[in-house]
Amino acid sequence: TTTTTTTTPKKITVEITTDTVDDSDEDDDEDAEATEGADMTPKAVVKQLDRYIVGQPDAKRAVAVALRNRWRRHQVAAPMRDEIMPKNILMVGPTGCGKTEIAKRLAKLADAPFLKVEATKFTEVGFHGRDVDQIIRDLVENAIALERVKAKRRLAAAVSAAVEQRLVEALVGADADTGTVEQFRTLLRNGDLDERTVDVEVPPSNASSKGVLSTGGNGELHAGMQELVIKVDQIFGSKGKGGGRMEKRRMTVKEARPILEEMEYDKSLSPDTLARDALVSAEQDGIVVIDEIDKIVSSNDHRHGADASSEGVQRDLLPIVEGTVVNTKYGNVDTSHILFICSGAFHSTKPSDMLAELQGRLPIRVELQGLTKRDLFRILTEPDYNMIRQQQELLRSEGIDLHFEEDAVDAIAQVAFEVNRTMDNIGARRLHTIVEKILEELSFDAPDWARDERRRLREEKGERPEVVRFTVDKAYVEAKVRHLLETSDVSKFIL
Repeated sequence: TTTTTTTTPKKITVEITTDTVDDSDEDDDEDAEATEGADMTPKAVVKQLDRYIVGQPDAKRAVAVALRNRWRRHQVAAPMRDEIMPKNILMVGPTGCGKTEIAKRLAKLADAPFLKVEATKFTEVGFHGRDVDQIIRDLVENAIALERVKAKRRLAAAVSAAVEQRLVEALVGADADTGTVEQFRTLLRNGDLDERTVDVEVPPSNASSKGVLSTGGNGELHAGMQELVIKVDQIFGSKGKGGGRMEKRRMTVKEARPILEEMEYDKSLSPDTLARDALVSAEQDGIVVIDEIDKIVSSNDHRHGADASSEGVQRDLLPIVEGTVVNTKYGNVDTSHILFICSGAFHSTKPSDMLAELQGRLPIRVELQGLTKRDLFRILTEPDYNMIRQQQELLRSEGIDLHFEEDAVDAIAQVAFEVNRTMDNIGARRLHTIVEKILEELSFDAPDWARDERRRLREEKGERPEVVRFTVDKAYVEAKVRHLLETSDVSKFIL
């Protein structure tokens, strides 16, 4: 009989673990390189999405073609280019099938201004709450942040050299001989001077202009107040870029480097240029994902008057999706060429319950399929950062090598599928519930269990392993989730 907790597997049928990724930043760089410019082919985009999302080929193909069309449009001559409008997308599918995950991964693949919003956050114009124009304003803010990142990427080498020179001068003084300067430069590059204290001139800390006023219920009002405070501070405090008040502060080299880098970037970057480029980027390449759009749709059989968060929001979305001019604090934005991707489960309503005009503005409709047992098994094992691997990395920090046998993974998928079928179907999110339940006891006892297991191996076998193995097999899974199966069986007989 297989015990519920084993320290070594009786038979290893499959190894779920994969080679450890060296650096997540490298993955992001690979994504950017694989989908940059002319290389951003539909097949390349689908290949990148396949690394993180199981199945749903139709939705992947739709967004991949939409991204490629953004690039194709830029290759067309000016008169025709202005007439080519994006084909907006409506993704329909049950909860937990990958709609939001596709949007999330699309944001990393698209080197363009991107915004994902929940439709339920907005109310009809005239009611207290956020109106839909805020979508475009937020998109412009994201575009400015993206342009700043791109500009920093271009200036990185020059800024790094300037900061290095300032730190060397702060360490050795301006009159040091060349040999001493080069010696300290080498030590600085090697990180040997990170804990050395230096005196550097930095702008005075001013909490009032660093975002204190930017938080709160009405983001637009507070953003305006923040802008006013900054302008007043510039009038009375500083006299031009780089020529304002400075204060000398003592800090370590490690602390001073990011501050000096930010100062150098501020000297090189023009806010007006950033805003101008961001407006163009948002207009020409912006992508907006509106999730949970079914929550603002009422069934034709249950419409009782106006609803501030329902049909009124649909009416307000019409001009923005069709193409209108929205005023932002950086300038006007024409939404005609912004790509809109809407998604929703439509459990209690149908896409045909949307306003006919809004349906017409979402010409491409993609049906996402519910997840099968095979899909759930693949979700557990195939994506680069699958759930099992995440749990393995978490417990590895405790000195535990967590191993799942193939029949255990199959049992998890089977339980998730059965519970989704007999109770509320929440798709892949059910896997999180089951995996956490299976590992709940081990996660709680991990430090003590690892210590006791190492002691046992040392006393019985004379071994001194740094990492001890914990194997999860089918019997262990069934013992931990038996109550879920019993609950689902009983629920079938409840009227």
